[in-house]
Amino acid sequence: MFYALATSKIETGDLEFEHVLKDIQTLNEEARKGTYDVTAISFHAYAYVADKYALLAHGASIGDNYGPIVVSREELDPEDLSKVKVAVPGTLTSAFLTLRLYNSDFDYEVVPFDEIINAVTEGHCDAGLLIHEGQLFYHNLGLHKVLDLGEWWHDHTDGLPLPMGGNAIRRDLGKETIREVSDLLKESIRYSLDNREDALQYAMQFARDMDPALADRFVEMWVNDMTLDYGERGREAVRRLLSEGHERGIIPHPVDVQFVE
Repeated sequence: MFYALATSKIETGDLEFEHVLKDIQTLNEEARKGTYDVTAISFHAYAYVADKYALLAHGASIGDNYGPIVVSREELDPEDLSKVKVAVPGTLTSAFLTLRLYNSDFDYEVVPFDEIINAVTEGHCDAGLLIHEGQLFYHNLGLHKVLDLGEWWHDHTDGLPLPMGGNAIRRDLGKETIREVSDLLKESIRYSLDNREDALQYAMQFARDMDPALADRFVEMWVNDMTLDYGERGREAVRRLLSEGHERGIIPHPVDVQFVE
């Protein structure tokens, strides 16, 4: 998404962008401090920073009838999740929120997202919540699919996609700067989609030795038409996820979801 901005492929005028790479749980925590002007963020975490940040209309990761997957060492019925310990990538992730909407009563341990598969295969946890490329190869390691949260959410909401994360911008930057950043981010995503092979090659340097074909499949899942703009379905999905989180007592307050237009 940020290939064009990070490599100066597009003109940014008076604005300068510094590319900071962190895992999503760390970014969620930094957003609560207001550390970055613009940040990737889980929609769950946005509930706690909506006073400081507004959601940009571009750059979301939204799964349409697919999403994070719960896997286990032994075959497990989804209804039995309350009986096992689940490795999760962070309590502020949207995947964790969605799993709690499905089943609010389960034991969990926070594990870095790229160590969750090992936590399950080595027996430290009975099951794991996968938010990244492990969704595509867990079965090769002998793990079993327990639940696809994107499929569950699609059925639960009569067809809405499952929103995982987006990009947020500090409100105190002012309307003019916010609008300018929004336009540049959209231009960067469009440039990457138009120059997919080059953008993917750039992204591979951050891909933790991932196979290029696997990376291509993963990008295809999470960088799509709704990444360029949520559309009304995407916006409604974000509102629904956060409103249900509040209604179920997971998020302690109602969330005013505002998108930069």
